[in-house]
Amino acid sequence: GPAGSGKSTYCYNIHSHCQSIGRTVHIINLDPAADEFAYPVAADIRDLISLADVMEEMNLGPNGALLYCMEYLEDSLDDWLAEALEGFGDDDCVIFDCPGQIELYSHHSAFRSFVDQMQQWGWRLVAVYMLDSQFITDGAKLIAGCMQCQAAMMNLELPHVNVMSKVDLLDDKSKLEPYLIPDHETLAGELHDRMRPKYRKLNDQIARLLDDYSMVSFHPLDISDEDSLAFILYTVDSAVQYGEDADVRASRDVDLNGGEFDDHDGLMSQGMEALGLVDGGMEQVD
Repeated sequence: GPAGSGKSTYCYNIHSHCQSIGRTVHIINLDPAADEFAYPVAADIRDLISLADVMEEMNLGPNGALLYCMEYLEDSLDDWLAEALEGFGDDDCVIFDCPGQIELYSHHSAFRSFVDQMQQWGWRLVAVYMLDSQFITDGAKLIAGCMQCQAAMMNLELPHVNVMSKVDLLDDKSKLEPYLIPDHETLAGELHDRMRPKYRKLNDQIARLLDDYSMVSFHPLDISDEDSLAFILYTVDSAVQYGEDADVRASRDVDLNGGEFDDHDGLMSQGMEALGLVDGGMEQVD
């Protein structure tokens, strides 16, 4: 997701939630510009290459230096990444905390090469795409965010869980519900009201593009609510069928009330109720 959308915060809170339910996850940092972490890292790309060093040695700006770092990583997958993944078993869950330069996911080759290599090694992957829920206050930002999200989905060709982050900062969470499955024609109408008439055809075509593919919908995430975190983790697990072959309890069996819980609709209902969304919201994000 974009810079500032809450990717590292997501990693920290999912890690903390997993600790609370007795599940182990490992986090690998792929952001060469990261300063510090609130969670333990199993491996850090800065041990391979860092943004500050590239900017100084190559005389590049931050954006160019980040692309250089990602291309260097792309050339080092067989070495650094293979070593970073050594020791993990078949049932281990690894989260990669990624940088926030959006073109890395929409059309640059680095992460597509990363995905292809991981799959060749037998890993099952799911992409968690973060979008700031504050985007709902601006139709132009939201429709641009949806387009970026769709581009990433088409470029990476992975199961995707699109997350509307920072829901805990919304004054009225019920306002989020209509945007979980965005009505792009309505958003295009907002653009019509704010832009000159000559752009109407362009706005309509953008909305039609998103509607024709009908790929983008979101799950809300309130990091202050354990039920919301459990719901997101369950959704991610389901996308890769994590724990399907195991007898032990996986995140889809997490009990939100103290007993066993393996009913999908019930988990979804509790997760949505925790966010203050009406029942219609459950159907939209199913």
